[in-house]
Amino acid sequence: MASLFYSFAFIFLSSIFIHQPYVTGENSGDHRHIIKVHSLLPGTSCKDSHNGNSLKLVHRQGPCSPLFKHSKKPINHNQILAQDQSHVDSIRHRHRSSISTTIEPNKARRAPVAATKIPAHTGTSFSTSNYIVTVGLGTPKHSLTLVFDTGSDVTWVQCKPCSSSCYSQQEPVFEPTKSSTYSNVSCSAPACEQLDTSGCSGTTCQYAVQYGDNSYTMGSFSKDTLTLSNSDVLPGFYFGCGDNNKGLFGKAAGLLGLGRGPTSLVSQSTAKYGGVFSYCLPSTSASTGYLNFGGAAPANVKYTPMITDSSMATFYFLKLVSISVGGTKLSISPTVFSDAGTLIDSGTVISRLPPAAYSSLRQAFRQKMTKYPTAPALSILDTCYDLSNYSTVGIPTVALEFGGGVVVDLDFSGILYVSSLSQVCLAFAGNGDAGDVGIFGNVQQHKLSVVYNIANKVVGFGKGGC
Repeated sequence: MASLFYSFAFIFLSSIFIHQPYVTGENSGDHRHIIKVHSLLPGTSCKDSHNGNSLKLVHRQGPCSPLFKHSKKPINHNQILAQDQSHVDSIRHRHRSSISTTIEPNKARRAPVAATKIPAHTGTSFSTSNYIVTVGLGTPKHSLTLVFDTGSDVTWVQCKPCSSSCYSQQEPVFEPTKSSTYSNVSCSAPACEQLDTSGCSGTTCQYAVQYGDNSYTMGSFSKDTLTLSNSDVLPGFYFGCGDNNKGLFGKAAGLLGLGRGPTSLVSQSTAKYGGVFSYCLPSTSASTGYLNFGGAAPANVKYTPMITDSSMATFYFLKLVSISVGGTKLSISPTVFSDAGTLIDSGTVISRLPPAAYSSLRQAFRQKMTKYPTAPALSILDTCYDLSNYSTVGIPTVALEFGGGVVVDLDFSGILYVSSLSQVCLAFAGNGDAGDVGIFGNVQQHKLSVVYNIANKVVGFGKGGC
């Protein structure tokens, strides 16, 4: 009878694991995510869990995206990862350049914008900034889908007339003449002085931004009413009205800049929101997250100090202290992280670690995955597995510890990058040099409540945000 009871109990417990998408095995002491393999694929229909109290945030290449409706092209993972590497290279370039040189004040402030030389890396690669939100601009409100980016300051949209060039976008292009609240910004206005790159056309301030993938936008620096929701309206919002735009913008109407610079949405709305915004990135391209400004943070959020790097003032830096795999802290000297520094970026897909830290993470992860057959590398990802012949798998947990003792347990979707069930990869990559800045990318942020409080200089993380 005892053996029959234990057999029944084993079958019952096994059925619990099998019929849930995933179960974290930490309570049993083995520190694994037990996952139904088919749940690794995102699905073809949108699972919309948005509650309407914030901006809906979605992956621009998934079925929840308004940009997906007319394309429906399969995601090219090699292209995404190659573009991600270009994005990271542009961040590295900016980091090295800002350390080795002192930027002089803009000498082209009064020059015609056509004569203004755009710095080669004033922004990071646009093509990998893969999360979007829809906002309203002008009076009456014109709805526009914009890329959401914590690594950029200037918010901009395409504007008519496109005297030189405009790329194809999903919604109708914004027409300033149809908005009763639109106005141009004068060259003598303080806001014009705050731009990294600017010029003048007559008395109108002109802006210019070139991204690391050679996409660019140029046009008039302007003011109009920005509508985030029915109750969140920002009159007199400064933005770029681009009439000369070229690059890999993927049908989006422009960009929403959430960096730390004076022209960003965060800085412009400090009086209303207190320099606080939060988001949750969905676990798959077929589900939804949110972007919220102001308001109370979820109760489970824990805060780590926000570090300022004057050489890259737009970005949000954190202090990464350690990494654990399967509940065991890796033997990595803290100086490995502190020497390079770490920033958090919504536009970087795959987190980048110093070479020594990545080598230790990879070794520990591989040791706990020996029962699964390996698969070929996928672009920058060199630790991949073929899980196509399994119904459930056990993936070791990964946790990152930040300053202040804040431990962030990653969702399983933040540990794996899935090209197909026969190519499931560890979603981290190593930097080429120990001095290259580390990056906490968007895959690792999946399902976390991420709260930025600029006034208190902290960044918070909470589990199960969306």
